Amino acid sequence: MYSLEIMGKGMLSIFAVILLLMLVVTLIPWLEKLINKPKEKKEN
Repeated sequence: MYSLEIMGKGMLSIFAVILLLMLVVTLIPWLEKLINKPKEKKEN
């Protein structure tokens, strides 16, 4: 039972890290688009 609990916690922590990485990877380009949009409008 204890080994299963430890494995479960490990899997959850790995899953959380993967989710955080995916969020960062998807948010960075989205933020860059938001930052670049006003600049492009001013240039045009």
